[in-house]
Amino acid sequence: WDFLILFFCLPVVIFNEITKKRLLGDVSCRIVPFMEVSSLGVTTFSLCALGIDRFHAATSPQASTRPIEQCQSIIAKLAVIWVGSMTLSVPEILLWQLAQDTSPVSGVLTEYCTMKPSSSLPESIYSLVLTYQNARMWWYFGCYFCLPILFTISCQLVTRRIRGSEKKSECRGSKHGQCEGHLNCTIIALTVIYGLCSTPENVCNIVVAYMSPDMSKQTLDLLNLINQFFLFFKCSVTPVLLLCLCRPLGQAFMDCCCCCCEGCGPDTTSSESSADSKLKTEMSSSIFFDKPRETPPPLLGLGTPC
Repeated sequence: WDFLILFFCLPVVIFNEITKKRLLGDVSCRIVPFMEVSSLGVTTFSLCALGIDRFHAATSPQASTRPIEQCQSIIAKLAVIWVGSMTLSVPEILLWQLAQDTSPVSGVLTEYCTMKPSSSLPESIYSLVLTYQNARMWWYFGCYFCLPILFTISCQLVTRRIRGSEKKSECRGSKHGQCEGHLNCTIIALTVIYGLCSTPENVCNIVVAYMSPDMSKQTLDLLNLINQFFLFFKCSVTPVLLLCLCRPLGQAFMDCCCCCCEGCGPDTTSSESSADSKLKTEMSSSIFFDKPRETPPPLLGLGTPC
């Protein structure tokens, strides 16, 4: 979803700031806010899911032999996160619309997006959209800012409390304990980046909600532009941070890039090296689930046509 934001929303915003015309017209005024709010929801619920996963890993009676989570279960969780985030963002499509105004400085007709429900909506839907508009600031602050931060902090504190000092001292030097600590640091880093990039938007929303009559349109547009670029910064930093901190995911990404660049027809030597790297990757931990840390079977010789 971060890549979708960067590839679709960022060019639209830059084009609008340069030409003062909305690319795709009224469609972009509705789709861009919808995708941006959906991005906040995807990040929020993903951090909550990762916090629950770390809590289950810490409270598992046999954490080192925890079974691998099935692919269908992971896809189901991702579907719930994505569909839920998009469903909660549907009011954004009905809230925004395209407007035109003459610039007092240059006298050129400019297009901009305004937060105003269309009067052609049915009365029941119109009232719901107005209710959402009035509660939008506190909904942002409570669901998309406080929820992921407080949820991550709570899961980390409960996890550390359950493990206890004795268990920490036992696992401190083990590979399993180091992997668990590394994954916890990854989730904390993702939460910190999200919190730092979301703070300016929430502060601006509160300021605009109580001081908008005293602020000019140029100031409001500038604040909105700053909020959007903080979102773009978060979307660009989060994948890089995830690939750098989560070593198995970063190694798999690099292997995929090398495979695309060099071709996928390795000889026997490259097959043996890829088998070794695959074995190491399977033994390492993942950010989404814990793989069993059992002694791997001896690597068989590769000489058959298979």
